[in-house]
Amino acid sequence: MVQVVIANQLLRFFPKLKDRSISVEGTTAAEVIHAVDALAPGFADYVVDERGALRRHVSVFIGDELIIDRQRLSDPIEPGGTLSVFQALSGG
Repeated sequence: MVQVVIANQLLRFFPKLKDRSISVEGTTAAEVIHAVDALAPGFADYVVDERGALRRHVSVFIGDELIIDRQRLSDPIEPGGTLSVFQALSGG
């Protein structure tokens, strides 16, 4: 199982995930994101675009490392690992 951490700002869009520990099966970032989508439909649509690429306003980490493959989300994740999803901050 992979532990999933979702930023509080995103939880307002997915109340089913609020106040609970999220653990899902998956061996890549894409598989984990789609497993979370099964718990809270629409989650994957918020994180990835219609081609499956990570949206610009989202950052995904595996452990402490920013994922490398923003196009296919093929970065591997080990069982017992942590995948974190945050809104990217921008501004000026």
